[in-house]
Amino acid sequence: MPSMLYLVKQLELAVRARLDDLVRSAGITALQYTALTVLERHDGLSAAQLARDSFVTAQSMADMVRALESRGLIRRERNAGNRRELLIRLTPAGRALLASVATPVQDLESRLVSKMSPDEAADFRQSLIVAWQALA
Repeated sequence: MPSMLYLVKQLELAVRARLDDLVRSAGITALQYTALTVLERHDGLSAAQLARDSFVTAQSMADMVRALESRGLIRRERNAGNRRELLIRLTPAGRALLASVATPVQDLESRLVSKMSPDEAADFRQSLIVAWQALA
């Protein structure tokens, strides 16, 4: 039987490949989608915090921020409490893009748990949270 780490990696690869396919039609990558959804939940983050929450390096995030900003999906503004810091915010265009892919992304999540009962799906979600927190 495969190890749990192997299974988690295989699941991550499968989800990422399918997510890449879904969001490509909107002109973004799965990593860009992740960053946009982080901002949707916590608008006004520093680039360093956005990188941590999006699971990418600071350098990768700098490149991503430039690309997303050039498309008008995010904007940077000075932090009123720390004028040296720039905060990244989702724009209306960024929110509209996320809304345009929300249904297909939800369908992917539903497909992920389609062979589980509702209780099993809820348990699976909770187990993922517990496992993630154990390593955070």
